[in-house]
Amino acid sequence: MDNLKRVIVDFKKLTPEVLKLLVEKYPDGYDDLNVISFYNAKGERIEAVEVLTEDTKYLVKISEKLEVTMANYDEDDYEDFDDDDPNAIPDIPLDDDED
Repeated sequence: MDNLKRVIVDFKKLTPEVLKLLVEKYPDGYDDLNVISFYNAKGERIEAVEVLTEDTKYLVKISEKLEVTMANYDEDDYEDFDDDDPNAIPDIPLDDDED
């Protein structure tokens, strides 16, 4: 398990495969106990949740868009896309008026 590739993924580059793994691992969403914090090469603090495949450890950056996309996940929405297609997941506008 130690020789897994480590990949940091931003919402914009999320693929259907990784989104599905996230929803399976965190079916009720994630909480503070699931969040990993670290500093990137620029010294910026990053918060992410971890999901594993056979050969890769993905650290998916936390964002409001990620939470909304996970909450509204429906596997059928992605059946016409390849598992590794980063364009499959639409960029969702957020309503700034909601809390």
